[in-house]
Amino acid sequence: MDISEKIELVKRPPTEEVVTDEELRTLFETNSSPKHYIGLEISGFLHLGSLISTGFKINDFVKAGVNCTIFLADWHTMINDKLEGNWDTINKVSKYYSAAFKLVCPEAKIVLGTELYDSRKEYWKDFMKFTKHMSLKRTMRTLTIMGRSEDESKIDLAKLLYPPMQAVDIHSLDLDIVHAGMDQRKIHMLVREIFPKMSWKVPVAVHHKLLPGLKNPIENEGGDTVAEIGKMSKSDPNSGIFIHNTDDEIRNKIKKAWCEEANIKNNPLLEISKNVIFHEFDEIKVERPEKFGGNVNYASYNQLETDFAAKKLHPMDLKQTVGNYLVKLVSPIRDNLTLDDELFDEIKKSF
Repeated sequence: MDISEKIELVKRPPTEEVVTDEELRTLFETNSSPKHYIGLEISGFLHLGSLISTGFKINDFVKAGVNCTIFLADWHTMINDKLEGNWDTINKVSKYYSAAFKLVCPEAKIVLGTELYDSRKEYWKDFMKFTKHMSLKRTMRTLTIMGRSEDESKIDLAKLLYPPMQAVDIHSLDLDIVHAGMDQRKIHMLVREIFPKMSWKVPVAVHHKLLPGLKNPIENEGGDTVAEIGKMSKSDPNSGIFIHNTDDEIRNKIKKAWCEEANIKNNPLLEISKNVIFHEFDEIKVERPEKFGGNVNYASYNQLETDFAAKKLHPMDLKQTVGNYLVKLVSPIRDNLTLDDELFDEIKKSF
């Protein structure tokens, strides 16, 4: 595989940004097997965005010859009060996450935060050195990576450790590529600002698009979607497709999803089609009666979007098609992923 093909894999949807394109090309020109990671909180039931879309993107890196690591951030999970900050529950759920990602990304390495901190004697020394380059004000500004406001009035001291820990994780894993959703962009920009001052290796940053929730997107006065409200969320079972949903539940959720006719802006079903379904299928077949135009095949997302915008593809036909294809993607994972009733209840009660 040549370098252009590798870059194309890294940049294919759901990738939204590479910082920078030039650095990525140079990396592939000088390193045949660069190191990648994506860090994840262990925060609840896995869904279409957190496992499948993310996992598919990780597999793109694998195909490009990249050594991929999925970092399960157990300490960060506790700091951020996810799963009620209960260490025993976090430990149990981490095994569920590990099993799920092994199904979707079998060639990726899985590392727990605890494993990294126990094995690297220099970690906390590096942590202290890094924090000497951060002001309290700058630290507060990065709290949005945790889903928290930078002007939050009541916040415990531990949460201020979260951003610099995430940065030092990157150095400790000796990474060439850091990968995350767009909501983690601030920490990667902090890394790119401070690492050169410390003579630490500066990684390329790759950010993928977050899948929107299935509900009508909430817009602010400027007309932009509010990311933290509009995205698919583990804490809202009605906002997305969860790995443990049955086939009927998947189809019913898609049937009820917001999908305004001809509206291609922030349309969750179009986003799922682009970033999930077309990622795995070369063609999508829409089945419909002859009186409504008959069956139609789409060989690209652009064709699908164009027909939807021109009202040649009705929302109900799109919903039926997306529901059927998601069943094909989700059911094999669900059927091979064990989650016992006790752990299911523990996760559920934490919301």
